[in-house]
Amino acid sequence: MKLDCIGFGALNVDRLYQVERIAKSDEESFIIGCEQHPGGSAANTMVGLSRLGNRVGYIGKIADDDGGRLHLRSFIDEGVDMRGIIKADAGRSGVVIGFVDRRGERALYVDPGVNDDLEFEEISLEYAADSEFLHITSFVGECPFQAQRRLIEALPSIRVSFDPGDLYVRKGLQAMRLFLRRSYVAIPNENELRILTGEGPEEGARVLLKEGVQIVAVKLGSKGCFVMDGKERYHVPVYKTEVVDTTGAGDAFCAGFLHGLIAGKDIYECARLGNLVASKKLSKLGARAGLPHLQDLES
Repeated sequence: MKLDCIGFGALNVDRLYQVERIAKSDEESFIIGCEQHPGGSAANTMVGLSRLGNRVGYIGKIADDDGGRLHLRSFIDEGVDMRGIIKADAGRSGVVIGFVDRRGERALYVDPGVNDDLEFEEISLEYAADSEFLHITSFVGECPFQAQRRLIEALPSIRVSFDPGDLYVRKGLQAMRLFLRRSYVAIPNENELRILTGEGPEEGARVLLKEGVQIVAVKLGSKGCFVMDGKERYHVPVYKTEVVDTTGAGDAFCAGFLHGLIAGKDIYECARLGNLVASKKLSKLGARAGLPHLQDLES
């Protein structure tokens, strides 16, 4: 059976430290607690989609270590198809070390490991093509970046969802043009959009639409989101919730938004679903703990 969405991005283990405050240069703080979870932006979004009843899969690379086995166990538990997972013969799985303060704000440091060794030739085109959507998120290294470029060129009929992240927008608009031209939906946050286009939500969205994106959904944090498709545009406010941890909130928004697109909803309803799923996630520590199941949204 054809999948609804396949994620393609880095697979990292999130080591999250709760801290009194996030220290600046030459400052000190202290650790309150520590948790470890499987993560990775596209992987978080696929778990969110699966919990909402969608058929999802993944393309990514892991090592034969504790981190890699943690990802596999999580995907099995969450119902994520793993036929696209590539296992490295050597090396270590990726890790993100994160510091989360009392307000839920965060600072992240990435150790990519074997993520950066992923090559286009390792990807099954037959597997990647067997989906309605391909959800692309960032890698640190050039090798997987080029693999993503070659994959979307090789699959001209698949609908691409693009959540660029800070690492990709800093490459500049010229480097992102192929991704944008092939994107059915682009889902940057406000800061990423400004780095990429030099503009705020509405004007920045217009720039992306001119580049070929069909739908732009801009994540605005506590201000909700702005969504535009060339015909309609909406600013959709957040659902109020207690913020415990912002880690993965953008990934959760993507899950809700894509769930709406897969179900054939209009862009306003997709934006509402994105905000709702993100609000549920914010109430728990970690990128996945608060991701809701479909019955949670219905209630």
